[in-house]
Amino acid sequence: MNLAMVPAVDKSEIAFFDVETSVPTRQGQGFAILEFGAILVCPKKLIELESYSTLVKPSDLSLISNLSVRCNGISRDAVISAPTFAEIADKVYGILHGRIWAGHNILRFDCARIREAFAEIDRPAPEPKGTIDSLALLTQRFGRRAGDMKMATLATYFGIGQQTHRSLDDVRMNLEVLKYCATVLFLESSLPDIFTENSWVSPNATTRSRSNGKASPEAIGLDSNEPSSSSKVENHLRSTPANHLEEAHPILSLVTPVTNIDVQDIVDPNAIGTDPFDMGLLRNEMEREPLQVEDSMEEEESGSALQESSTTSSEGSCGLIDFLEPDEISIPSVSVILAPFYRGTRKIQILHKSIALHVCCRQLKVRFGISKKFFDPAGRPRLSFVVNASPSLCRILDEIDKLAQRLSVDSGSSSEWRPSVTRKAGFWNFPTVRLHLPTIADGDVVRWATEIYQKESSTIQRLVFSKFDTVELDPLFTPGNFVDAYFSLDTYDYQQNAGIRLVAKKLIVHPN
Repeated sequence: MNLAMVPAVDKSEIAFFDVETSVPTRQGQGFAILEFGAILVCPKKLIELESYSTLVKPSDLSLISNLSVRCNGISRDAVISAPTFAEIADKVYGILHGRIWAGHNILRFDCARIREAFAEIDRPAPEPKGTIDSLALLTQRFGRRAGDMKMATLATYFGIGQQTHRSLDDVRMNLEVLKYCATVLFLESSLPDIFTENSWVSPNATTRSRSNGKASPEAIGLDSNEPSSSSKVENHLRSTPANHLEEAHPILSLVTPVTNIDVQDIVDPNAIGTDPFDMGLLRNEMEREPLQVEDSMEEEESGSALQESSTTSSEGSCGLIDFLEPDEISIPSVSVILAPFYRGTRKIQILHKSIALHVCCRQLKVRFGISKKFFDPAGRPRLSFVVNASPSLCRILDEIDKLAQRLSVDSGSSSEWRPSVTRKAGFWNFPTVRLHLPTIADGDVVRWATEIYQKESSTIQRLVFSKFDTVELDPLFTPGNFVDAYFSLDTYDYQQNAGIRLVAKKLIVHPN
């Protein structure tokens, strides 16, 4: 039966879907959908009910480069007679709208491509009842025991075949992987003292005690002789009672029936008396948050749950943060820990004498001005600029990179670590760092989160911007200008890239 011909009356099915796209080869080039595939899955039995797939002809065939063909095997000749997205839009809308969406990395990629495709034909995009991103879900609940958690790696781990990078094959493989993971986690929760003693346990799993609701972060210092974070968490899980394990593995609820899920019925998975097989635990993974514009080199922008420590006073809203100049930072006093972060995950935090480290560097020369390469979910540019780095700053960041990278590996991450300091061939003696300028949105009002001041003679005046307009910033951060930068060290681990971002809290621009 053709899925597109089925009346969309009962919306209780889960729509697993996947898109194959062209691969951008130059800055500013977007993605073109080349194939759409979906299956409808019964949530009671987790079996496939219907399926639909089609190649899609992009409006510009030149977007299908050799790199794109190598990724998914879809050539220009393959799509020359295929329908355009406008011609299949009704079918795609009927499949997706009002259902639960599921897929691997769909929140960061596939959902955004669907919305872009509908926007290009000036039609409203379908909206999900909820979303299940198996990449985020399995990374958090199954851990990195299967490696980098890509679909191909998971399929190899369970021995269910090779990924073809074709839409319909991939969504079917996605469903099978979820079944396998759910079964393993179900068995581990049934006999935790046996299974967790003799099998690998995720170093990223966070097990809470209902008595205090807290997890103990692991720390690593420059001269630390402590066991790795992996072994610490394994020991912790081995001693955890069975009735607590469901908090580390809410994917177990995938093996139970579910009908007519409503995201408004989300429950607290940490509440006393929570049924470990209640679908409310899974509904916590169904997100309706804004989607992120994709770029393979862009890092995660989720808000940090870490509370910054406060000490001495300074001007502005940065007054509760103590900024240290590089020469004031003692390397032996620097440590890194895994601290609670977002939806049960953990993130590396950088400390100096047990206090969150914030740095102040004066007279930094701007090498490259404001970059507008990346965008946030609302289409606003994510801004950054590049400055020359002093030897003392390079020394500090290089040592912190070593500590954080080591903890990243120990915690199970397979992401490639990107150094904070950039040293390019031919300019090795002129290292640089990138300073990021975050934004804050309050409804329709957007403002810079970074405090920006301008120095004139002996006075320093805070700049107030009339609107969110990057044009106002360009003359302040032109190459050759000098700035005093007050910034935090924010770690990220996103799309197999990890590192430390220097997030500007306050900038003082010197006169030209």
